[in-house]
Amino acid sequence: MNELNLAQALNGALDTALSSDDRVVLLGEDIGRTGGVFRITDGLADKYGTDRVFDTPVAESGIVGAAFGMAIAGMRPVAELQFMGFSYPAYDQVINHVARIRNRSNHRFTAPLVIRIPYGGGIGAAEHHSESTEAIYAHIPGVKVVVPSTPRDARGLLLAAIEDPDPVLFLEPIRLYRAIKEQIPEIYYRVDIGPVRVERQGVDVTLFGWGAMMKETRQAASALEEEDISVEVIDVRTLTPLDRDGIVASVEKTGRAVVVHEAPLTGGFGAEIAATIQEQCLYSLLAPVQRVTGWDTVFPLKRSEGHYLPSVDQIIAAARRTLEE
Repeated sequence: MNELNLAQALNGALDTALSSDDRVVLLGEDIGRTGGVFRITDGLADKYGTDRVFDTPVAESGIVGAAFGMAIAGMRPVAELQFMGFSYPAYDQVINHVARIRNRSNHRFTAPLVIRIPYGGGIGAAEHHSESTEAIYAHIPGVKVVVPSTPRDARGLLLAAIEDPDPVLFLEPIRLYRAIKEQIPEIYYRVDIGPVRVERQGVDVTLFGWGAMMKETRQAASALEEEDISVEVIDVRTLTPLDRDGIVASVEKTGRAVVVHEAPLTGGFGAEIAATIQEQCLYSLLAPVQRVTGWDTVFPLKRSEGHYLPSVDQIIAAARRTLEE
């Protein structure tokens, strides 16, 4: 067992994948010589050579297009796009080619590739560096969307994504890269893509979150527990395919739900979870589902980040509202 942060766990997962499968290659802007903008691929080019870990031009559409070609030819590429705000030029490749090849070819071809994208705010970055538009990608049939929030899950989910026969968008919360450490097994292990993780058991209210907002969600749960409120905390982890059964099972137990994400409210993925709860466990609900989200504005620059990102106090207030009904 090694105590690692999320960034180190991802680096270790990529190292393990490269050593275990000759089909695995890594490509992206600055991931080779400099180890990536967040140093997630640090040292891997030196270890495995620049024919397996290599830099690309600043052309996101080209990166994903090249990875797509490698994937349908039998390789297992892992492409990195530096920030979610830089991923939009590659959206055409994702929606028109990567996501459709299995259906278009009548299952003759698949695209077993992983697209890694650092995302989210809270680090004082410049414009286009702090966006959380996961709902855009979760809306595309044929693509899986995974968001780890712990080092242990990050390693296991990334290895599972690389093994997956279909494309996976692997979204990495920037704010958590070096925020927490966890004991990680040295063995090769997978965390199944799909099931939610019940992080804390409770009976009064369920808090749902994913990615970086799990930090505030955990803190809110601890504060509510001090008020003798029994809180269940669910780390959604996989947006698509969504574990609707796991979501419903929790709300049927607690009768109350709060969904937390830093993306804007309108069209945010929290609405999908709220709709699932309403459709499948309406008669178990004791109060309306609450959402705690970012604002319907462009993500602000550093000075205003604290006003944009959902806070612990907002999550606590939302949970209390469900208990007042």
